[in-house]
Amino acid sequence: MSCGNPHETDCSEVLARVYTYLDGELDKGGCHEIQEHLDECGPCLEEYGLEKVVKQLVAKHCGCDPVPDDLRAKVMRRIQQVQSELAESDNPA
Repeated sequence: MSCGNPHETDCSEVLARVYTYLDGELDKGGCHEIQEHLDECGPCLEEYGLEKVVKQLVAKHCGCDPVPDDLRAKVMRRIQQVQSELAESDNPA
């Protein structure tokens, strides 16, 4: 996804790292990059808001159950696959 406007950090990179950002797993520089982008990019902020709500909902209802590492890895691979497919459909060769 891209909003069509130039940014220091590309929209697709921000959205690819949004879960890592939400999980608090980025260093200060990475957090600053993501937050700066979200502050200036409405479409990404909207997408981030949706992702945050979904994450909070899952945490509220499943927060006490530990997630197996292999499940997390499978989910992350699938998310990356879908993002890649969306990026390809946005920019056909």
